Amino acid sequence: MDIHLLKIKAKALSPLVRIGKAGLNEYVIEEIKKQLLLHKLVKIKLLKSSIHGEKREFVDELLTQTNSQLILLQGNMVTIYKENGKK
Repeated sequence: MDIHLLKIKAKALSPLVRIGKAGLNEYVIEEIKKQLLLHKLVKIKLLKSSIHGEKREFVDELLTQTNSQLILLQGNMVTIYKENGKK
């Protein structure tokens, strides 16, 4: 899908997942993977307490663990995308 269209859709979404002070644990990753299977495009809210270090490193780790693509990183909101066919 065109990344420009995905960015437009991303701005209208409400966050489906919130990551708190526990950070990226296995339960959060599993929930994000479930949401990606259902919706393909998922908006995630990062609470300030969830980020230990650099935000970009945190997001890169999230992308790696979910095997997804970054669509939009704006403030403490991250929108990721994954085709349903990918594992």
